[in-house]
Amino acid sequence: MAEYTPTPLEQPAAVATARRSLSIGLPSCDTSSDKRFPLTPEAAAMLIERGFDIKMQEGAPASIHYLDSQYSKVGVKIVDRAESFQCDIVLHLAPIKANDARRLRRGAMLLTLFHAETQEQRALQVLIERSIVSIALDLIEDEKGNHPFADILEEIDGRASMAIASALLADASHGKGILLGGIAGIVPCEITILGAGIGAVAAAKSAIGLGAEVKMFDNDVYRLRRALEQIGPGVSGSTIHPKVILAALRSADVVIATPLKLLHKIDFDVVEEMKRGVVIFDLEYNPERRTFPSLPTHDLANVGAVVNTQTNYRRCYINPGNAVPRTAAMALSNTFLTMMAEIVTCDGVNNALKINPGIQRAVYTFIGKAVNPIIAKKLGVKYVDISLFLQFS
Repeated sequence: MAEYTPTPLEQPAAVATARRSLSIGLPSCDTSSDKRFPLTPEAAAMLIERGFDIKMQEGAPASIHYLDSQYSKVGVKIVDRAESFQCDIVLHLAPIKANDARRLRRGAMLLTLFHAETQEQRALQVLIERSIVSIALDLIEDEKGNHPFADILEEIDGRASMAIASALLADASHGKGILLGGIAGIVPCEITILGAGIGAVAAAKSAIGLGAEVKMFDNDVYRLRRALEQIGPGVSGSTIHPKVILAALRSADVVIATPLKLLHKIDFDVVEEMKRGVVIFDLEYNPERRTFPSLPTHDLANVGAVVNTQTNYRRCYINPGNAVPRTAAMALSNTFLTMMAEIVTCDGVNNALKINPGIQRAVYTFIGKAVNPIIAKKLGVKYVDISLFLQFS
């Protein structure tokens, strides 16, 4: 009997294409310029589940009262500052400094807030020299023309400004020791809001909820009408007529100035007619476009900015969202999750820029060129349209 010899047959073998996971760096921001942090531990965990490798600088989330251990438990690697900048994607909300820009890996992506007026010229030059893809989060648009990052931060600014104003007025030592309203037999405080955007609507809703009397002004009648429809009863609206706005400013206990399409400045003579101890907030980030240029500003990104108040002074506060950095972190996390999912779906940053014009328009430095006209003018170089690069890449 012949001996049986088995014949080997071809078998399908599992073949996997090696694909390097993208790394995300979370360095701490300079607390004197921005207290906000981009990701909560929950959001970091979700990104890690989607294949990202996250490296965070030790102590970076202290401003939002999270511990490093809460991040490390979900898989975040705690590293030093230099290593947190050596990632494929770096999240740094405040304008980056030149020495940190040099730490970025060549060709990496930097996600930050635009704030062109506070960008260091030398830092911008380093970003171009290192071929960094710099994207301004607040300039990103969705398919409907909304600005997901800018809009949520503006809404937080509006809500925060009213919460802080309420606390300042109620402070018996440094404020007037009064409530905004809601007490039977007592005339409520008057709130004057300049602008009718997202931040203005958020501030108005908070003020009405606290029982205050609210007046809203904007030169864009259609924008004003939409805002009044959103808010509902409890607020009166007007265009910025000189006599009407002057009367409102004279009697206001709180003034919230939000970004206006048509620049409107309140000069020193008008400020002098306003109440002593009036609480003023300006939600405009660009110092050149602020409504109250004659008033000294108190930056709420700085520790102790609210403490130094006196009832006989008029003060203007800026960056109110920095007073509630944990809320900002939670809101930003939701928006970042959507954006990072899109980058993964598009199989890389360059593809995401090609496919999504809303992100493409937010880029300001790309492969060694200034692709934003404002940044190009600041650097004194020629502006280059990013679409020309993406078309042939």
